[in-house]
Amino acid sequence: MHKRFISLCKINMRNYCLTCPSSRLTCQLDTSPLDVLFYIVQFQLISKLTSISIPEKQAAISATFPYLTVYQAEDSPNSWDRRKDLCVTVISSYSPMILCTQQGVKSQLDYLQQCLPGYERFGISRKGPEDTSDQHCTIFYEKEKIELIEGGTFWLSESPSVPGSMSWGSTEPCISTWAISFSSFLKGVEPPGFSFQIVNTNMDELSPRARRRGALLTWQHIASLPPNLPVLYCGGEHGVVGDMRDAWPNARVRKNVSLIRTYHGFKGDKQGALEFLKLIFRALCLCWDRQTQDLQVDWILFRGRSLIPVSCEVVSDNVDGYYPSSHYPIFAEFMLPRTVILTETSTQDHQS
Repeated sequence: MHKRFISLCKINMRNYCLTCPSSRLTCQLDTSPLDVLFYIVQFQLISKLTSISIPEKQAAISATFPYLTVYQAEDSPNSWDRRKDLCVTVISSYSPMILCTQQGVKSQLDYLQQCLPGYERFGISRKGPEDTSDQHCTIFYEKEKIELIEGGTFWLSESPSVPGSMSWGSTEPCISTWAISFSSFLKGVEPPGFSFQIVNTNMDELSPRARRRGALLTWQHIASLPPNLPVLYCGGEHGVVGDMRDAWPNARVRKNVSLIRTYHGFKGDKQGALEFLKLIFRALCLCWDRQTQDLQVDWILFRGRSLIPVSCEVVSDNVDGYYPSSHYPIFAEFMLPRTVILTETSTQDHQS
């Protein structure tokens, strides 16, 4: 089987809250803390999966989204210094082409790039391009496989172009980083190539109004794009989903479906009876016509018929009970259209 990846990683450094998208209804946000969250999305070249037959040279893209936090005590077993190598190991094991990081400070981002020398990165601090001390919303990309054509950042406020701006009761600046065509030209793909956009969004932690308005700004950005441009959205979605779909229920194969909630607070499968009771209570409060995925706080959304979700998995990898994140990674596979064909050189290079 020939495989081709483009991956994206998203890293967050603070406690964070995401909106739960619903299939038909507007969702209310949870205020669950996020210390470290991994989203992993992979668009992968697949020659055969289940009953699906794929042309041998069909192309694909992969993306990874982790969160990291520095707000753990240095002597904590979950401190960044004790987790950073495990974080790199998990990322490396999936070899993502794109890594979207949220709320990462410069020292963490520098460490990731040092350990992952095949990646370039794009993104700025939420206080502006000159700041080096605050949190970033960054996108890493594998420089030998991805060509960054265009990118930018806007603030989730009434003044989206003003660095550090806050509105609607926000307690701190929040930003959205976007990148067009982390490959207008996917290297190694025959012309005309494959174009898509990544949107990596950091929502407000405390203000529901700020989250709703920030989600609206992000949605307006996506809606302004050409309707035929595929979009991969990482973050929270507060409104009606519309033509943005969740990779999990749309995937043909799902793994670890028993792990309904991705947040585990570094406890893994030992979340305890209290957390279990919370899930039951919330499930009873949900409308019966909504899916159990509404219990999740971590989402991978996509737009475009050219992105076909084939497989989705909640990744529970750990080393001796220690986890790289307080949230389970989410891994999804997307097929690209049959018209996107790898060149002979690219296929041979990948096999070698």
